[in-house]
Amino acid sequence: MIHTIIASAFQTGYLSVESEGLLYQMLATRCYQSHDLKALGTLYEAIHTGKIKREACSKNLMELPCTDQILLRMNG
Repeated sequence: MIHTIIASAFQTGYLSVESEGLLYQMLATRCYQSHDLKALGTLYEAIHTGKIKREACSKNLMELPCTDQILLRMNG
């Protein structure tokens, strides 16, 4: 499901409030796999570079829980 949400954001150029909430919920409940984290990294980069716009009013992008540590464990 994470991959589908991210693919939609890249197709439309926007990340909706609902999609962002679903992503956060899936991350908080640890419903993801290693390829999901890599896709999320790509999504975050696209948001930071302006390729994808966030619908949310907040300027703060949700944080990935321990993403750096998880990626290090997977690659190490």
